[in-house]
Amino acid sequence: MNAATTNSAPTPEATPALDDPRPAFRAATAWVVELLDGVSDDQLDSPTPCDEFDVRTLSAHLVAVAERAAALAEGVDIRTMASIAEQFDARTYAAFIDQALDSWSDDAKLSAMVQVPWGEVPGAGALWGYVSETLVHGWDLAVATGRPPEADAELAETTLGVARQFIPAAIRTDPGVPFGPVVEPRPEAGPTERLANWTGRQSVGWVA
Repeated sequence: MNAATTNSAPTPEATPALDDPRPAFRAATAWVVELLDGVSDDQLDSPTPCDEFDVRTLSAHLVAVAERAAALAEGVDIRTMASIAEQFDARTYAAFIDQALDSWSDDAKLSAMVQVPWGEVPGAGALWGYVSETLVHGWDLAVATGRPPEADAELAETTLGVARQFIPAAIRTDPGVPFGPVVEPRPEAGPTERLANWTGRQSVGWVA
């Protein structure tokens, strides 16, 4: 596995410039709703760049990520939650996202400390982790199903900046870090692909 699949990425503490990830979370998840809605039945068994996931399992993992994002804001210990949901459809995913956005609407939750699998972090940091995971798995799903693989460029560039700062290349040798070595991007790669490359995803064989 080249990037996190069962847990979100290690994430930053809130900073003045990046203290509210909710607009980014809303935009990233809206993109994934569209991708999930476009998956056809004959694509469900297709492979994805996330080695152990086919399209069906990746879609079910995305639903589980959305469910955990909602639960975390409600004080649930997400370490006890499944990483693969029973459902894998766009409608279920969108319902959990609506729940998450409502649950995170209280500004105080962004600075409150929350427990995630890698430790205790501010809520804003945890939510940035979900933004990154959503975009990377969105890229996985898009290239696996023949959809345009780039999310909003500004959104992806901002998230890539966060990832570069808080998931540096130097930590990849730590066995506790769920990311492979940084992959050198193609010269023509867009920011979403470069974010995927930063988390260890290979583009070879998935993009022209």
